[in-house]
Amino acid sequence: MRLYTKSQVIIFTLAGIVFAAAVSTSVSLSLANKSKNTDKEISVSEITEKQEEEVSFDFQNSDSTDYAISVSTDTAYTLDEKQNISVYEKCSPAVVNINTQVTGVNWFLEPIVQDGGSGSGSIIDKRGYVLTNVHVIKGASKIYVSLSDGTQYEAKIIGQDADSDLAVIKFEPPKDTELQTIAFGDSTKLKVGQKVIAIGNPYGFDRTMTTGIISALGRPLKDSSTNRIIRNMIQTDTAINPGNSGGPLLDTNGRMIGINTMIYSNSGSSAGIGFSVPAETAVRVASDLLKYGKVRRGTLELSVVQLNNTIAEYARLDINRGLLVSRTTKGGNAEKAGVIQGTQGVRYGYSNSIIYLGGDIITKIDNIEIATIADYYSALESKRPGDTVTITLHRNGKDREVQITLASPDEKGTTI
Repeated sequence: MRLYTKSQVIIFTLAGIVFAAAVSTSVSLSLANKSKNTDKEISVSEITEKQEEEVSFDFQNSDSTDYAISVSTDTAYTLDEKQNISVYEKCSPAVVNINTQVTGVNWFLEPIVQDGGSGSGSIIDKRGYVLTNVHVIKGASKIYVSLSDGTQYEAKIIGQDADSDLAVIKFEPPKDTELQTIAFGDSTKLKVGQKVIAIGNPYGFDRTMTTGIISALGRPLKDSSTNRIIRNMIQTDTAINPGNSGGPLLDTNGRMIGINTMIYSNSGSSAGIGFSVPAETAVRVASDLLKYGKVRRGTLELSVVQLNNTIAEYARLDINRGLLVSRTTKGGNAEKAGVIQGTQGVRYGYSNSIIYLGGDIITKIDNIEIATIADYYSALESKRPGDTVTITLHRNGKDREVQITLASPDEKGTTI
């Protein structure tokens, strides 16, 4: 048995008292904290329940119509949207869908009727005259025009002009029918960046509207089907697809400033590069087609041959580009202006036709370079009988200019 001194007993006693006090304090603090947390949880719960009471709805005892979701009836549009809507409502009734039928042959070489192409057109006269592209109706045995109200009529060709790829057709509307027409605008005042709108029937989707801007002006484009160059074309990024051909290109006032004609694309669909014949050309061509059934352009009374390396080397010419004047019409405008014809007859080409060497070479018409037959027709496309043009001739190694008044196409004109 171990004995402790009096001093040791006192020390151990005091230590026990201190330890007991520390344990008692710790338990008290723990209980106090738990009490506070309980109070906090109750407080939050009470607040949450109070908030739920404030925002909850009694759908059983209340009129549900009081809490129906409202739909805004505000139909405010931006200025751009208003322009688009106005142009579409004004012009879409005057845009027609054109479908054609062509005559083909079956396996037994018997003639049969087949579906042809489709495109668009614009009503330009209340009597049923429609402006479209030549390639839309090319080779058609029957042409059908569908209006915005769903009615369809058979149409006939009034006139067509391959040089501009424009044609006028006509259908007979019922009596008392008021057709909507599209007025022409002034394409000479167009600016690059100007907003334009196209309405047409791409892929057969009637009266589809697309918007864009004018990307460029004065583009010369070669029509691969006719090998003719159409000058002053309007380039636009407005979406133009197969079926849009012949439809109108409009300004924001709903005036037709172009006729959508072709696109540049590797896929056959819109690539953001479309081209339209300007209204300035369309007005002139349509007027002649309505009046004469053809376009009356001024002509030069002569026959020409397109130069190439073979002819240039054989004739020992110092240039190989331009149109060689083979013959001039006796007493015609070219002869009167002093144009010299060829004198040495030679056989040329697969047909062994006779051409004459030694004459002048046409290199420019009104400062437009002339290297091909397509250039020649393009330079004279907008010229009328009686107009005067400046012809640049290359003769004996030198250039000279002559003024020639163009003749009527009814007279003997250019022979190629």
